[in-house]
Amino acid sequence: MLFISPEADLARIAREAQDALPADLVLGCTTAGEISQQGYDQNSIVAFGFARSDFAASCILVPDLSRISRHGLTQELLQTRQRLAGEHAGLAHEFAILLVDGMSVREDELAAALAVGAGAMPLIGGSAGDGIRFRETWLLHGRQLLRNAALLCILRGKGPVRPINIDHLQPTGLRMVVTRADPASRTVQCINAEPAAREYARLLGKDPMQLDPFTFAAHPLAVRIGGQHHVRAIQRALPSGELVFFSAIDRGVVLTVTEPLHLERHLDNALQALSQPAQPTAILAFDCILRRIEAQEKQMTGAISALLRRHGVTGFSTYGEQVGPMHVNHTLTGFAFYPPGTDLAAEPA
Repeated sequence: MLFISPEADLARIAREAQDALPADLVLGCTTAGEISQQGYDQNSIVAFGFARSDFAASCILVPDLSRISRHGLTQELLQTRQRLAGEHAGLAHEFAILLVDGMSVREDELAAALAVGAGAMPLIGGSAGDGIRFRETWLLHGRQLLRNAALLCILRGKGPVRPINIDHLQPTGLRMVVTRADPASRTVQCINAEPAAREYARLLGKDPMQLDPFTFAAHPLAVRIGGQHHVRAIQRALPSGELVFFSAIDRGVVLTVTEPLHLERHLDNALQALSQPAQPTAILAFDCILRRIEAQEKQMTGAISALLRRHGVTGFSTYGEQVGPMHVNHTLTGFAFYPPGTDLAAEPA
């Protein structure tokens, strides 16, 4: 898997990567920043590989997200899982990684469509990025560059994997109601029957003319689903006063303002917890761009990078994260990989 800066020569990478790398298949996407051996990185290409000796994989290409066949996708996913299980019975641990066009506005529908075929199999993913420009994002599938598409990689491995879903936000008592919205474009026109950007700014005590990515990163909104709060992050404010969201939004949704816990301490505790009962051999992470923006605003970029380096985290900053049937924001999701024979259910030593 290649996580590629949008500043890179994508056409050349598509032509040459499959031949240059010793892999059966090269997958990848553009990013909103990379996570390399340096920690938070920019203008780089990061690779994460799965050794043939320890893993087997099969990829499902969803070529057109505007035409998702739930039944067809469910059948293809179930058949792929059954075939891998039959051909690689010695690889006991199954999981899936999803890469999706971050400007498609179809991640919620796709995640829901995959849920039936995935069943209890851990499925984690990230939405491709375009820095902070929000213009176009790309997927790499072999020698193809794709837009409005998704790649689902089903894998089986010798060692156990632990899904990661790190969220450092806690809800406050401040709520607002979406009273006018366009779900197709994830755009909110009115909150509490007032122009959306102006009302959001008023509730926060901010100037509506000064709303920017730092404001949205510092004051995320969340919706309560099934007893848990899931972030519905704002991507940007339009000159018209409308708010564009990173994930699904609709009229009647009640949004709760959240406040972040200390980003560095929370991440440190979460990554340290992954070392029980054994140290991961690698960690693959999909980290929301809003977390990177928050770290920058709070002058924590160096400290966060040091944590990511120390724990061997590789991945990229996303326009959204997939956790099972949910498309979420403002989280760090991914997988921690452990040596064969590790019992993740064992009590810590």
